[in-house]
Amino acid sequence: MASLYSSDSKKTVQVFSFQRQFMILTAYFSLCLVAKAEFQRFQLQTNVEDSLKFFVVGDWGRRGLYNQSQVAAQMGLVANKENIDIVFSSGDNFYDDGLKGVDDPAFKESFSNIYNAQSLQKPYWFSVLGNHDYRGDVLAQLNPVLKGIDSRWFCYRSFHIGYADFLEIFSVDTTPFVDDYFTNPKEHVYDWRGVLPREDYLSNVLKDLDNALKNSSAKWKIVIGHHTIRSAGHHGNIVELVTKLLPVLKANNIDFYINRHDHCLQHISDPDSKIEFFTSGGGSKAWRGDIKPWDPKELKLYYDGGQGFLSAKINKTTADIQFYDVSGNVLHNWSKSKEDPVMHRKSILSRKALMY
Repeated sequence: MASLYSSDSKKTVQVFSFQRQFMILTAYFSLCLVAKAEFQRFQLQTNVEDSLKFFVVGDWGRRGLYNQSQVAAQMGLVANKENIDIVFSSGDNFYDDGLKGVDDPAFKESFSNIYNAQSLQKPYWFSVLGNHDYRGDVLAQLNPVLKGIDSRWFCYRSFHIGYADFLEIFSVDTTPFVDDYFTNPKEHVYDWRGVLPREDYLSNVLKDLDNALKNSSAKWKIVIGHHTIRSAGHHGNIVELVTKLLPVLKANNIDFYINRHDHCLQHISDPDSKIEFFTSGGGSKAWRGDIKPWDPKELKLYYDGGQGFLSAKINKTTADIQFYDVSGNVLHNWSKSKEDPVMHRKSILSRKALMY
């Protein structure tokens, strides 16, 4: 049985042991309500293959409409084949205006009843918030009471997950960075409880992320957020993230930034930062034909012909990324390798031994 523990509490949490999960989540729920909350860290136990396999899907919560149910069905098929460990939801979990409360039927209608394949019952489902989620009762999605309804559900503003000693995934709350939501909300009402005063909150998020990245010795470092940093889609490059978040990511040499917000599937290789940018915003409603000019040498994939999701498998030396469409076709395959320093040292010693 796979297990998860919080490095702060040092208590192991079994996947199906709801009572212990509830106690730990209740303890840390209060961290979501204050601007000084540090990144909560969870450690996954390794599996037999010594690799982490996960999905990233965003912009999905539409009660099965706009092909959400079809995407969920394909996720179930791929998860059955690949034995997926985790699903990351990168925000806009419930349209159009988040949840109204912990008893909102949208939670079951858009989540539990849709992602109902047997192969999707095992993975933890780690979620961050998107701008649409902030238009509802934001504390409802963060409330551990939802785990009593569906034990897969984990939702925090920001957190990070470690796997073995070679991979750490950091999830960041990006919505409060965007000025327009504060200065030009139009008809929308945002729930900023736990975020105000905003400048303090953003300062703490950046400081906590920077510290967590600096303290990480993982070979692979991945950051997940809702909003785009590099995108040829409708929203393009979000200026506030480019100026505030990107410098932290570059300074800490992260490998990948994965987001949604633009309703498409996308891969951009950025020659300046050396970061790979992936957009997985095809969980339901897609935006066709909304693309900005981009250097084709950098734009490895742009798909707005329908829905889909990202699948990843990462071990000590290799990261394999695939994008699937709503019919289960593989749209894009990409891999990156890093040499195992232990194996590299053994190889050098072997070559030296042959010289004598």
